[in-house]
Amino acid sequence: MMKKIIMIICDGMGDLPIKEFGNKTPLEAANTPNMDKLAKEGINGQMHVLGKGVRPNSDEAHLTLFGYNLKTDYPGRGPIEAAGIGINLKHGDVAIRANVATVDDKLRVIDRRAGRVDTTAGFVKDLDGMKIKGITFIVKPGTGHRVGLVMRGKGLSDKITNSDVHYVTEEKIVEHWENLPVNKIKPLDNSKEAKFTAEVLQEFLEKAHEILEKNPLNKKREMKANYLLTRGPGYYKQLKSFKEMYNFKSACIAGAGLYKGLGTMAGMDLIKVKGATGMTNTNVKAKFEKAKEVLKNHNFIFVHVKPTDVYGENGDCKGKKDFIEKIDKAIKVLMNVDAMIVITADHSTPCSHKDHSADPVPVLVHYKGIKPDSVMHFSERECAKGSLGVFDGKDFMKKMIKIAKE
Repeated sequence: MMKKIIMIICDGMGDLPIKEFGNKTPLEAANTPNMDKLAKEGINGQMHVLGKGVRPNSDEAHLTLFGYNLKTDYPGRGPIEAAGIGINLKHGDVAIRANVATVDDKLRVIDRRAGRVDTTAGFVKDLDGMKIKGITFIVKPGTGHRVGLVMRGKGLSDKITNSDVHYVTEEKIVEHWENLPVNKIKPLDNSKEAKFTAEVLQEFLEKAHEILEKNPLNKKREMKANYLLTRGPGYYKQLKSFKEMYNFKSACIAGAGLYKGLGTMAGMDLIKVKGATGMTNTNVKAKFEKAKEVLKNHNFIFVHVKPTDVYGENGDCKGKKDFIEKIDKAIKVLMNVDAMIVITADHSTPCSHKDHSADPVPVLVHYKGIKPDSVMHFSERECAKGSLGVFDGKDFMKKMIKIAKE
């Protein structure tokens, strides 16, 4: 009989050795008796999520870990985020993710996240429903500084560039973006649809900037939320569900919109958890308690934990170590569940980089009765010695299902 699976993805948990920690990573430096116990009693490995040397984005990483083929299944980051914040997408919609950002009077970007605002609700309400040249703009608040943006109408294309100074396109990344002027939206091909979409979106962004500048909330802010940095445009595409792929009745427990969107598009039941914010104040223990509760009605539960990535992107190695210890304390509620527990990350976010990297991530698998390997601690380097070996993310789900059937 196949075991039930609780898959915990600690976003960006992987890291690199840090001098202040005696050349240990935050995970190695953290006091993690519960995860160490699971590692000692289980089997472990190390994973290159998108393949060796490839720097993952979170959406591509999760889809790969779920067993989807990025070449045929990838719907674009925008549609995933839009689905995650509850926008009902329609055929022909172009969905785009966005940040509220701070720009100066010459449209140079001062902060890509406007000082990490707590919510964009008070800013986007004046933009939602704007119409330009027959195109309706649906604009809704995402998690923290994030915004979901959908263009609805005829003759649209997702073959356009981003206004984000860090991501000109998803392939072209600018590392040192500070004080660069926002990018103008341009078509990526010669189609009339791409040219039209770029023109309309650019006009929207300029009008949105004028409206945001006048928003009274900005009078109280040192970092004004006065521009939308867009990226990740894509057409809505329904994914094959986990039920179709694996015959799983699956559930998603997440706070941030992207991960709710991934769960929704994969046909998972979206489980609400009080205090699951997707930010550093998220209630991790409540997530794990809810996973234990819904296990009786589901045989696959995806639990996403975001703050490890946030601390990594902020370069806060102590905050990251402390939050890993918080995860470890919270995970105690799952120590004796009748299920296979899998703990890993979607990518590394080294505090020294303040961004995602291509470094591999640790993988831990535990269930009652499993024959353990020689790993004694849950960490990047220690897990590489485990019996799962070093493998690519495209093989992750196949490995997990094979183990669950043993």
